[in-house]
Amino acid sequence: MLAACIALKSRGFVRAGSTLLTKTLRASFASEFNFKEIDKRWTEHIRTFKEAKTNKKSQKKPEKFYCLSQFPYPSGNLHMGHARVYTICDVIAKAEKMAGKDVINPMGWDSFGLPAENAALQRNIAPVKWTQKNIEEMRSQMDRLGFDFDWNRELSTCSPEYYRWTQWLFLQLYKNGFAYKKEAYVNWDPVDKTVLANEQVDENGCSWRSGAKVERKLLSQWFFRITQLAEELHQDLNTLPEWPETIKEMQKGWIGKSEGASVSFEVKNSKASFSPIEVFTTRLDTLMGVTFVGLSFDHPLAKTLIAAEENEEIANQFTSLQKKLSTKNEVQRKIESNQELCIP
Repeated sequence: MLAACIALKSRGFVRAGSTLLTKTLRASFASEFNFKEIDKRWTEHIRTFKEAKTNKKSQKKPEKFYCLSQFPYPSGNLHMGHARVYTICDVIAKAEKMAGKDVINPMGWDSFGLPAENAALQRNIAPVKWTQKNIEEMRSQMDRLGFDFDWNRELSTCSPEYYRWTQWLFLQLYKNGFAYKKEAYVNWDPVDKTVLANEQVDENGCSWRSGAKVERKLLSQWFFRITQLAEELHQDLNTLPEWPETIKEMQKGWIGKSEGASVSFEVKNSKASFSPIEVFTTRLDTLMGVTFVGLSFDHPLAKTLIAAEENEEIANQFTSLQKKLSTKNEVQRKIESNQELCIP
């Protein structure tokens, strides 16, 4: 539309200082001008100008500015959420360029994952073809919106040129003991057959994408030993003075630095036989006041205790609660398990 306005003004249809067009003129413009063709021509002209400017070497060394927006998932078409987010990013990048800074404003595609494979299976097409087709369409839409991205820096997370480095990084972590494998519960989408973050489960316990009732599933998966790097990560937050304090506090919570000690409690008078229960505490000074040790309903030791439980009613209650809580998110599970059943 901006390109069309430039063309109209060059033809003398828009008076200086005027922002309104009469109905008669609008009808005339609609019949005389092909706005899609005008936009296409000016978009190509702007792209050529940008490439020439990028390749031109400057003797000056302006201040650098890195503007990185979140990479979209190539679902096939942009929606208004995309338009809103990338317009904000585009305004920032252009404003910094106008201020004389050397701006890097890249774009890429979060294109690796089971959702893409599932979508391709539904359409009986290879995932790589489906994903690439979507990327081309969304890139074209971004161009038509006039976004000023550095397409010469474009990347896609499903390309071997990209994920070879994520694999390399994982191997370095594994070789140095920072990556390990163990079983843990996940939020499982039975329709998309993929794992969901807590934020992707709605208040009704359903998947944000498929709408299916989310299940809790025990899977063998990889973890990173973030706790071994907690001190360095925590200290390095002090090197980020421009970060908002609220964000830094959130990061501290994610890092999870905690100083304390592990305490072992032996279990006596139990029909089941297992090792002492190890508990981490930051308050050793309150240890003498301990009256009980609580186990989550999905703790392996809880299952061992129930298997040895002679009271059939209690065992059935536990099994029923376990099935009910398997579809709840973490907060709901904590609330309901505390309210409904406590087995001494």
